[in-house]
Amino acid sequence: MKPVIALVGRPNVGKSTLFNRLTRSRDALVADLPGLTRDRHYGEGRVGERPFLVIDTGGFEPVAKEGIMFQMALQTKQAVAEADIVVFLVDGRQGMTPHDKTITDFLRRSGRPVLLVVNKAEGMKYTSAVSDFYELGLGDPYAISGAHGDGVHDLVDEALDKAFAARPENEEELLPAERGIKLALVGRPNVGKSTLINTLLGEERVIAFDMPGTTRDSIEIPFERDNQHYTLIDTAGIRRRGKVFEAIEKFSVVKTLQSISEANVVVLMLDAQQDISEQDAHIAGFILESGRALVVAVNKWDGLQSHERDEIKNTMDRKLDFLGFAKTHFISALKGTNIGPLMKAVDSAYRAAMADLSTPKLTRALQEAVEKQEPKRKGGLRPKLRYAHQGGMNPPVIVIHGNSLDAISEPYKRYLEKHFRDTFQLVGTPLRIELRTGKNPFDKREKS
Repeated sequence: MKPVIALVGRPNVGKSTLFNRLTRSRDALVADLPGLTRDRHYGEGRVGERPFLVIDTGGFEPVAKEGIMFQMALQTKQAVAEADIVVFLVDGRQGMTPHDKTITDFLRRSGRPVLLVVNKAEGMKYTSAVSDFYELGLGDPYAISGAHGDGVHDLVDEALDKAFAARPENEEELLPAERGIKLALVGRPNVGKSTLINTLLGEERVIAFDMPGTTRDSIEIPFERDNQHYTLIDTAGIRRRGKVFEAIEKFSVVKTLQSISEANVVVLMLDAQQDISEQDAHIAGFILESGRALVVAVNKWDGLQSHERDEIKNTMDRKLDFLGFAKTHFISALKGTNIGPLMKAVDSAYRAAMADLSTPKLTRALQEAVEKQEPKRKGGLRPKLRYAHQGGMNPPVIVIHGNSLDAISEPYKRYLEKHFRDTFQLVGTPLRIELRTGKNPFDKREKS
């Protein structure tokens, strides 16, 4: 599992600035569950070859009893519970405050590893920036500038080292042996993920209960169907029956993101009896960005009137139009309706994601696409697409070589993608196209 870093601190210490630097993007997955006044933001980061998840939280008031600050405190406490390590940000310009001491007391009680980070330290001597904060008793503080990036790389390296060190040595032994297609079931709480797994297994392996947040941790279950091996990943997870009513808010976005990253194929489950929410669209977008093969399952389809079904299909076309590559199946997890076609779509999506495409066939398909429709000229030059080869699997990556390929427009790139999809029947998987322009031998002469 990817390690999880939570950014915690009082308001205006620079958590969001650091979050944006770590994720290199302002596009974050947001937990917009009903009743949450201030959301947690989730994103992916990478330092070298080390990927991680990072959570941005609102200003933290641990002792708040009501109102928006209380809701924000609940969100921060949930982020700490989900994290492998907490980065506690304080303001080097303002110095230590009583608020920082209160947060320290909470973090110490949480039992999570904590790194104390003094932000906004640009232009300051280390001793003057951090001296006040030794009183918190959290070890040697890190001095950084989230806005300028000073010290951030070393901070993340240290955070990841501590996150891995805090995990149980036998953690991997607790998981079932990996085999077959790794299939993650994701979706909002109470959409029917655990019910679908129980139907596939023919037993009550995971608790299905009509209350959001019944289960929390993701689990992996070896499973066989029609001579095909799978490892099912239930992103809600299993819980002891005595804990069913504990902490309804424990829907873990982190576990969902981790499960998506580790899966070969993802089944995105939607509830036909609820509106498609922004949360559904955000999770779908994360699946797409992760490059995972995808099948959409619209659950609780039984019992709906014809006009209700038409309305749901129209809403999906509008809100999830970017998932046109994926097959959609309308099912009833409880009654077992259309589960067979759903699993066949999973198998097809996996084969497409792992397709081995030869260079001669890809180049021939590229030539056919260009013969049907050439790219438009740009500045008097027409891009020349010469040959193509495969650059990766899961998702398939097609690398196209030629000249002046920086002039290729996005609509033409989408045309090429559709042509490759149709030619090689790549249904159910994202497809990525990389354009690589050959070096111009006259470049140096022109610059001299």
